[in-house]
Amino acid sequence: MLKRGLIFTYGVVSYAIFFLTFLYAVGFIGNLVVPKTLDSGPRGPLWQALLVDCLLLGIFAVQHSVMARPWFKRAWTRLVPDSAERSTYVLFSSVALIAVFAFWQPLGGVIWNVQESALRTVLYFMFGLGFGIVLVSTFLINHFDLFGLRQVWLQLIGRPYTQLPFGTPLFYKYVRHPLYVGWLLAFWATPTMTAAHLLFAIMTTGYILVAIRFEEKDLVSAHGSVYQTYRENVPMLVPRITSSATSEQEPSAVA
Repeated sequence: MLKRGLIFTYGVVSYAIFFLTFLYAVGFIGNLVVPKTLDSGPRGPLWQALLVDCLLLGIFAVQHSVMARPWFKRAWTRLVPDSAERSTYVLFSSVALIAVFAFWQPLGGVIWNVQESALRTVLYFMFGLGFGIVLVSTFLINHFDLFGLRQVWLQLIGRPYTQLPFGTPLFYKYVRHPLYVGWLLAFWATPTMTAAHLLFAIMTTGYILVAIRFEEKDLVSAHGSVYQTYRENVPMLVPRITSSATSEQEPSAVA
């Protein structure tokens, strides 16, 4: 029982770190409130800033993608309990993001700066909408499973973990990856696009497009023809006027 309690505590702490990191990301990307943002901090040589920023985003991308793959999970769970695998992934992802926040270097330069107040308001609204879509989407796919709390709770009460069924609730009826749609809105919707913000947006967009290929390969392996049919009928990121889906829950918690 002590081991179960420790694993549960570990899962809760990992989730708390994630949630604080998520809140900080809103301010970091939006240049709001928090002490360090995309465009704050001392400015050094351009080549050094580019190297550091690209390295930080590269580390996050590799960690976030590799640790999500089934082959890595199989190997990793030889070292950590199955019930703590997701919490460990969440914790490592948070640490990689915290490193981005801490060591990010501004680049200087402005790509665009919207002055008209109504349009600035619209862009800030889209920025907030992006984060809202991200958060709502996590609850549609079972927020607590996605971030490891369901796993550590089930092991605490001595119940076996069961995979979530394939499904397509709400946003998932119109696009296959609403989480990524939300992130893209949050990354690109800004009234002031600086060089550092543009680098961040381009690199994270590139990562998303690559990550989707790996995730969908895993989803086909996990759900077979059901996911293949879903992929044929529902667009990836840009919704159509009409779309079809196959059930009432999210297709996966792979990512």
